[in-house]
Amino acid sequence: MSPDAEPPQIALRAITRVYGQGEAMVRALRGIDLTVEAGDFLAIMGPSGSGKSTAMNVIGCLDTPSAGSYHFQGVDVSGLSRDQRALLRRNYLGFVFQGYNLLPRTSALDNVELPLIYKGLPRAQRIAMAREALDKVGLAHRAHHDPSELSGGQQQRVAIARALAGHPGVILADEPTGNLDTTRSREIMELLSGLNRDDGITIVMVTHEEDMAEYARRHVNFLDGLIAEDHLHQVTEG
Repeated sequence: MSPDAEPPQIALRAITRVYGQGEAMVRALRGIDLTVEAGDFLAIMGPSGSGKSTAMNVIGCLDTPSAGSYHFQGVDVSGLSRDQRALLRRNYLGFVFQGYNLLPRTSALDNVELPLIYKGLPRAQRIAMAREALDKVGLAHRAHHDPSELSGGQQQRVAIARALAGHPGVILADEPTGNLDTTRSREIMELLSGLNRDDGITIVMVTHEEDMAEYARRHVNFLDGLIAEDHLHQVTEG
């Protein structure tokens, strides 16, 4: 890389993650190298226990590696304190989970606003940003409905709006369509694809669904704690 070149958005080098000791030791990651450039759309795949979720947790600063280095936009994450890693998550990453993780009996607007509270923003600004995010996912008209009044697909859209509200550079999506039927799943994937294509947001998605992975431009397959395959994928538009 030339001195003037931008560093990759995410760079994992020789990352290992070991849990337990002795006979109970589990080597979840065995030394993986992974580079993610800004604007990438990755589908991380592999069987249960392959290490894909552990890798996602390391990228999301929800877990720390046992060895190796992790750089985010050129910053050595391994050298950050717990509070600094929390700031990285808060300011640069958005999370979307299979189970939506919305607060019950709380409006869509308030759910989306919640992470902005931790940024210390004024209430009027938080509400404006939350409304903007709901509008982006097509749910401005459902802002005052709580999760029990929304379909599964709509709840996941609220969850995506919550991830978007802070204007992250990266969205980490862990099985985002796992609880949805095929039609709603495709709607969610079209939404994520649009955010990647039109807004330049990097998407790193864990999925076990081959048809959902078809939306990603790059497939990374894990096996036994290693990356078994990493290749570009031709996405068919429309």
